[in-house]
Amino acid sequence: MFLPLRPLAAFTLSLAAALAAAQGLPPEVDAALARAKVPRDAFSVLVVDAEGKAAPRASHRPGAAMNPASVAKLVTTYAALEQLGPAFTWSTPVFVDGTVQGGTLAGNVYIQGQGDPKLVVERLWLLLRRLQGLGIRQIQGDIVLDRSAFETVVQDPGAFDGEPLRPYNASPDALLLNFKSVVMTFVPGRDGRAQVQYEPPLAGVQTAASVATGPGDCGDWRARLKADFSDPNRIRFAGDYPLACGERAWPVAYADPGSYAARAIAGLWLEMGGKLSGHVRDGRVPAGLSPAFTVQSPALAEVVRDINKFSNNVMAQQVFLTLSLQQKGVGTQQGSRELLRTWWRDRIGGEPPATDNGSGLSRDERISAQQLARLLQLAWASPLMPELVASLPLAGSDGTLKRMRGRSAGLAHLKTGSLRDVAAVAGIVHGASGRRYVLVAIANHPNAAAARPAIDALIDWTARDQ
Repeated sequence: MFLPLRPLAAFTLSLAAALAAAQGLPPEVDAALARAKVPRDAFSVLVVDAEGKAAPRASHRPGAAMNPASVAKLVTTYAALEQLGPAFTWSTPVFVDGTVQGGTLAGNVYIQGQGDPKLVVERLWLLLRRLQGLGIRQIQGDIVLDRSAFETVVQDPGAFDGEPLRPYNASPDALLLNFKSVVMTFVPGRDGRAQVQYEPPLAGVQTAASVATGPGDCGDWRARLKADFSDPNRIRFAGDYPLACGERAWPVAYADPGSYAARAIAGLWLEMGGKLSGHVRDGRVPAGLSPAFTVQSPALAEVVRDINKFSNNVMAQQVFLTLSLQQKGVGTQQGSRELLRTWWRDRIGGEPPATDNGSGLSRDERISAQQLARLLQLAWASPLMPELVASLPLAGSDGTLKRMRGRSAGLAHLKTGSLRDVAAVAGIVHGASGRRYVLVAIANHPNAAAARPAIDALIDWTARDQ
């Protein structure tokens, strides 16, 4: 367990005392809000010195409780870095119950999920390869999946952003495999067709081996395929693939996420030359059975980078549930909420923000610009600062800010947040003077998406501090 630092009392006091002296919104931000038809009382802003050494440069409704969308991931990831430590890893133990003779296991294999957020297909292949390394080629029994480390969390994957096929919208799972998704790779040939490769292979799912190619620009090539994913037992294409696209990959969330793990493990095991007499099913590891081997995840610092750079919702929820799993023995949303509230009071002080599932994929989460600024000031003063700041998208370079343009390109590390009626950013801006600023901006309004130019103007204004 990573030991927490001292509370942020000095920062909290200095920030609270200075807010009254701060100016309101910069004129260019006010003008952009007016053009976007977003009222000032739907916008919250705080720009303050990262070290808390001066009065805030801009402050507008900093204490208003706002829906932060994915900016909420800052709370989850920084709390995890402090409570678990940046070198923390997840373990996935594998158990063999039975005897092995002549390449055949007379018994069952058990795979026990412990919340690994990044057990992708390559690492699943390595897990099964290690099983084969024990001399097992045929299993005369079952492969049993133990998901009991997390409570079952069921959610509508398209409820918030209308993107149910996006892998990042999958529900959390103690044994989360490849984000419950299939990656389809299209490779055009010279015969007027494109070969389609599927990773991982899913047992019992019929797939089209190829699709016709067609003329024209690449454009919206996914729509041109006219893919049908509605039947969990079949993936079909009624359209064609533009030849101009070359080779492309399309990751898609599987239509029946509850059966995904069983299909993926069975399909990959068979493709690797293994045989299975029984089934892949859910169950529990028998008491007293020792692991044959354990697979370790990447370090938390690497996982946090994936979460914040690309705003991965399911990975954030995996980390969130891991907080209570590590301290209470089982990962539950309520347990993790309670732990976050206690951590907030101990480390930052004051009333904690309203958290839900740790990802920001929620209509119930609330936090103020002032609370987010305190969190970021705490992080800036911490030895963990490099891990958190490096995980944030760099304006104009990568992650969710890759397409950002303007004077602040390359000068701001910011976590973005977007939901229907919500647009937000929070992070660190590097001023032209050499000073570093914490910047938070949140819009909650039906026209929130149109407020992005106002947020960009605020970032540029902050970076232009001479």
